Amino acid sequence: MLQNKKIIVAIDGFSSCGKSTMAKHLAKQIGYAYIDTGAMYRAVAFYCLQAEIMNKYWEIDEERLRKMIQAISIEFRPNVNGESETYLNGINVETAIRTLEAGTGASKVSQLRIVREAMVKQQHLMGEKKGVVMDGRDIGTVVFPQAELKIFLTARPEIRAQRRYDELIKKGENVTFEAVLQSTVDRDNSDMNRAESPMRKASDALLLDNSEMSIESQEVWLLAEFNKVIALL
Repeated sequence: MLQNKKIIVAIDGFSSCGKSTMAKHLAKQIGYAYIDTGAMYRAVAFYCLQAEIMNKYWEIDEERLRKMIQAISIEFRPNVNGESETYLNGINVETAIRTLEAGTGASKVSQLRIVREAMVKQQHLMGEKKGVVMDGRDIGTVVFPQAELKIFLTARPEIRAQRRYDELIKKGENVTFEAVLQSTVDRDNSDMNRAESPMRKASDALLLDNSEMSIESQEVWLLAEFNKVIALL
């Protein structure tokens, strides 16, 4: 039976491309678990900032982090609306990690091998039984190169910065568009040029530029691609 066949859906791409929105919607449609790997790195950054392992200048005490990384446990639990929320060591940090500060911190901690190895290990455990939609920067290239469906999202930096700016303003954050755009560009450079698992499109990933696409049209496209893969099983 097709409904009993489970696959791994890997959605990679640049920040503020709507990866999480697409992944969440698809997971809900097809009854899969949703895993937001970007939230995992944001949670690590939040932990480091709270424990003063990382200071306001983004300098990281790697020796302290090395000793504490195994004590960082991240999981996703559904809220009352059935939406996945991030828990750090048993505490709901979903709102706390969605700040510009946490995003910048995530780009810093994600460059460290000790962090990536620890997070990839947790991600492997989450996806070992398949039936997951996972989004991030290196899912289709490093975490699950065997994923049956791989998507790589991109959009123009100005478009992505505007999307992120609108989100932050809606949440009451005191930010400027210029600061968000610069953060977006810096995050791109960091993601693409880091030594550990740099962001790149897998050779067998489908490329989608959603600069001019509505959320609804993206969701229709993604579901169609998922159904194509399932039909071939």
